[in-house]
Amino acid sequence: METEIELKFFVSAQFSQYLTSKIEQYKVLQQGVRELGNTYYDTPTNQLRQHDIGLRIRRFDDVHIQTLKTAGRVVAGLHQRPEYNAELSGNTLDLSLIPAQAWPEHFDVAALNAELHPLFSTNFSRQQWLVALNDGAQIEIAFDQGQVLANEQTDDICEVELELKSGQADALFTLARELCADGGIRLGNLSKAARGYRLASGYQGDPVRSLSLVDITDTDSVEQVFVKSLDHALAHWHYHEQIYFERQSPNALKQIRVAIQFIMQILSVFGALVPKRGSAVIRQELKWLRGELNWLDEANSIEILTEDKGHTLRKLDARKSLVKQLKKRRERLPEADDMLALFQSARYCSLLLDLSRWIISRGWQPMLDEKSKDKLVEPVKEFADQCLSYSWQELMDVLPIDSQLSAEDYIGLYTKLSRNLLTGMCFGKLYDEEVCDSFRLPWYDLLQGIEDLQQLALIGKLLDKQPDPEDREQISKWLSRKQSSLLSAMQQTRDNSLTLDAYWP
Repeated sequence: METEIELKFFVSAQFSQYLTSKIEQYKVLQQGVRELGNTYYDTPTNQLRQHDIGLRIRRFDDVHIQTLKTAGRVVAGLHQRPEYNAELSGNTLDLSLIPAQAWPEHFDVAALNAELHPLFSTNFSRQQWLVALNDGAQIEIAFDQGQVLANEQTDDICEVELELKSGQADALFTLARELCADGGIRLGNLSKAARGYRLASGYQGDPVRSLSLVDITDTDSVEQVFVKSLDHALAHWHYHEQIYFERQSPNALKQIRVAIQFIMQILSVFGALVPKRGSAVIRQELKWLRGELNWLDEANSIEILTEDKGHTLRKLDARKSLVKQLKKRRERLPEADDMLALFQSARYCSLLLDLSRWIISRGWQPMLDEKSKDKLVEPVKEFADQCLSYSWQELMDVLPIDSQLSAEDYIGLYTKLSRNLLTGMCFGKLYDEEVCDSFRLPWYDLLQGIEDLQQLALIGKLLDKQPDPEDREQISKWLSRKQSSLLSAMQQTRDNSLTLDAYWP
């Protein structure tokens, strides 16, 4: 068994020339070009896929290699997967060459063998270099260009892969940072096999998903929950980044921002144990990236207020004028092309590389004192209780039980309430699911109410721009009624929420 450790990037065809010039800066031990053909196999019910297993036969230079890849870990483009390779005498699978321990427990290999059939193929040209870095590490660089084929459909392949052959994984990130220095490169979580399964299944696009609770148990240590939370956030980020590249979905962009905010909150929640100085640069860059997406709130409000089937402004005589002004504001905000360029920029790529390297290498550990080391290995439950209690008290300090809040008060609370709910994302799985959901859902309703208030505030900014005094008066009265009704509903939601028992002790 080998464990494949590689970074994958999606690039343009023109990146080949840039890559060649970069490689000239390193000591090249080997290089060559190969035409690779790969056939992937599975059962009619995709039994292998369900277990995150890939099975293929690769053909090159009259050689046939059977490869089984088992479930591994993918963090921001870094793929770590155990694999089992065996040379075949022809183009026919031989499962007897795969060790028994490679299969999931109680797996019926004989039954599987009877059902396996070719599902899709990948054919590509691979330019390959083996380079030596100054620290002695050896890395294989591959530029792959070709196609995935399934059901008479194709998907173009244009990728760069960096595979660690010897040395520490840190060397991969050092080389990757050099390659992304001028942009035009994007970390990729989708393997060629994943893309083949998509084509074979008639893939129509992944759905945008809300952030879910981190999958943890009370047997996990504090540090394990910290790492799982970061992995969870990065997976959510990359999942929606891929959706955005495929169809420029505004909702996918919002979920990318949610993932960024979640990572920042994770670093804050665990900041008492994980020294902040160790993540100072990462937090600074996350703050930069979040700032690049701050326009989304206004864009979302404009989209809702101007949609053709929307009824928000339908009773206003000045509706056409307001819609026109709102659309002008939207024209000044970033467009999809701006975001696509951002996601292929050197700074963005470097941030993801630095963050994933920090997670993989446990970059915080050399900075820990003995007290923090002891706390991090303890079971997480007590730490979770403390964090949730502290976060709740912090929210209550600015949201007193008997207070009457204005629209401006609520809007000012948006960030703090969001952070409180994100803290719950880290630890929610430790508690009774029904109690947890019933406690959290009303606060999400309150968060939605604040977003509705933000929409009204945007209309308020346009009030002075209305030339007709009667229109201004009508809009002002309309805003007052809408705001009053919304605030009343939010007060009721808040009052009901405060009667619920917390889901943590």
